[in-house]
Amino acid sequence: MLPILATSIFFLSINETVTEQLGEEDIALIASDPRTRGDCIPIETFANKSDTYLEGYIQALVDMNYYEYKVTVKYKNGHVVLCNMPKNQLMTNSIIAYVKEIPEVKSVEIEIVTSKTEDEPQHFEAPRLRGVWFPQTYVLFQPLVADPREPTNSMAYRFGDRVIGRTAAAVSIGDDFPIYRWKDAFRWRGDLQIGIEGAVWAVFNYTNLPDSESGDFSELVNADYMFCIPLTYAFDKWSFRTRLYHISSHLGDEFICNNPQYVYDRVNPSYEAIDFFTSYQFSQSLRVYGGSGIIVHSDRTFIMKPFYVQYGVEIRLLGQKMLKHNIYGVPYFAAHIDNYQQHRWNIDATYMLGYEFSKLQGVGRRARIFIEYHQGYSWEGQFFNERTAYGEVGFSWGF
Repeated sequence: MLPILATSIFFLSINETVTEQLGEEDIALIASDPRTRGDCIPIETFANKSDTYLEGYIQALVDMNYYEYKVTVKYKNGHVVLCNMPKNQLMTNSIIAYVKEIPEVKSVEIEIVTSKTEDEPQHFEAPRLRGVWFPQTYVLFQPLVADPREPTNSMAYRFGDRVIGRTAAAVSIGDDFPIYRWKDAFRWRGDLQIGIEGAVWAVFNYTNLPDSESGDFSELVNADYMFCIPLTYAFDKWSFRTRLYHISSHLGDEFICNNPQYVYDRVNPSYEAIDFFTSYQFSQSLRVYGGSGIIVHSDRTFIMKPFYVQYGVEIRLLGQKMLKHNIYGVPYFAAHIDNYQQHRWNIDATYMLGYEFSKLQGVGRRARIFIEYHQGYSWEGQFFNERTAYGEVGFSWGF
């Protein structure tokens, strides 16, 4: 536990004190909220301006950062009323937090318009979008941070893995690409989205390599490829994801050259599967999720038993805004558990502790520094049935 505590303290100390760089007026402005945007928006922008001007300015800021929703803004004497808010509670909280940080904003309220009247203000009459092509700001189903097979971009130093090598490197390239998002879908009036996902995970061994004239100091052991079509839905604090996906695995040429016995033992652990997951955001700090899947087809050289379940938890605490860099940072802990019928329902667990950076609070693309511990089974292709345990230190970026 000492390395974990030391890492947490280091991450929390990243935020720099910048009060000596601010004037007295700026310090007075941010005294009530250390995350205010007064450090990035000139105070004079709001000085002696009319409510109409400030309303338009705040509206432009909201449209710039949350353009996928036609949120409307009303401003009067420091009080903001937001209308046409998304049904997704995580996104709603992010928008409210963003507006509260704008100078001259004293309070923020949400107005729910149930019917139109003749006296209704014009700026509340903006129609909801039927849908949005290629929404890019955020995804409806937030990624499972500690899932070893979550599509993301990452690189990590791995140590202690008896299957791949006591010293190894793990690299992934992957992303989520939303194609179309429907608004006000179904009776809950949430958001429904279809997209595509793709990823490749590769591992390189650095230990116990045979001598060679080429002087190679690493070997590509395995690479897994995934293509996926996810359908996601979100409303209030709930989000759901169902997906059809394909994963194929390939041993590295260098590994085969150094281990010729695998030329004859080579199998093809490729399969297609369908799964369904549910996620619930109890608060901004706590999220839980769970789901199950079925492998509908696997290659005859590596037949997979069909059923599996996965579940986990994510905790984010003590988040704050870094004034100098104008981004948010928050420490997090995540745990992801797998139970595969292939493994006789034994527990396969991954635990992660790290620090997360993002431009918008709670949503959007993020960068993560993390330490990780995995205990259970290997995720690397035809080694899937072999037990192992290892640690990782790494960096990732994605949603």
